[in-house]
Amino acid sequence: MVGLASKAREDRVLLGIVLTLAAYAGFSCIDSSAKWLALAGLPAFQIAFMRYFGHFLISTGLIARGGVSLDRFSTERFGLVLLRSVLLMASTALNFIAVRYLPLTLTGTIMFLAPILICALSFPLLGERVGPWRWSAIVVGFFGVVIAIRPFDADFHWAVFLSLTSVTCMSGYSILTRKLAGIVAPDTMQFYSGLVGTLALLPLAILVWEMPETGLELTILVSIGFFGWFGHQLLTTAFSYAPASALTPFSYVFIVYLTIWSIVLFDEWPDHWTIVGGAIVVASGLVIWFREKRLDKVKRLAPHH
Repeated sequence: MVGLASKAREDRVLLGIVLTLAAYAGFSCIDSSAKWLALAGLPAFQIAFMRYFGHFLISTGLIARGGVSLDRFSTERFGLVLLRSVLLMASTALNFIAVRYLPLTLTGTIMFLAPILICALSFPLLGERVGPWRWSAIVVGFFGVVIAIRPFDADFHWAVFLSLTSVTCMSGYSILTRKLAGIVAPDTMQFYSGLVGTLALLPLAILVWEMPETGLELTILVSIGFFGWFGHQLLTTAFSYAPASALTPFSYVFIVYLTIWSIVLFDEWPDHWTIVGGAIVVASGLVIWFREKRLDKVKRLAPHH
């Protein structure tokens, strides 16, 4: 019986890992689709609107499947849920502008600042103690991003600042998600993410709207909202099968997906500085993950009085 229980736990963790890999494949489709459409001449705000409009339609249908009731859309933490949704929307819009000008491998590297920023902000915002190992990893991680973006290089592009602001917003979104986990239902957070993004971006999308010139562009534009919902839904489900400590390392497959899309779709190969900087950022993130996992294990094993 013990062996069967252990095998069942292993199977659940394996399923969680598979879902995580699939979730980040969906997220990579968002960025690559946004870049494709941006290079085709479609405005970033139009693309961002469609990403949230599709997300909104799907999440509304799912949350209302048990019957339409205002109770299913209500939450006592409405202010934090709203702020979380605004930060996600801002992160997406800024990223969609940035990918038009920057290689996906560079924006992906910058986005992996998120775990490092989350660790840095967890002390002032969540009251979590950050020790010397993690502070060192935070500093080294920022150094890695400086290497990747090369601020004093002649090829430096101003869109890097948009990407950096985007990852800052994403970090705030992640911290609020951690704070609201177990308090607000995932379907409710998904619904408000889609609603806020749709309402905020609709006026801007109307002002700049351009019809796609080909059926392929239209299909990608319509599908981008599905990719957003799909990724978040799979990731949420993955965390119900396996703990974050088991799944976090697999999030770095995102940069692999982006590199493949960048080469296949746009013939953009990462240069050696992006590779070196990205490797440093990933290593720093893994050090932070390892320390958090170890500290969590120590807390669980500590005697309770």
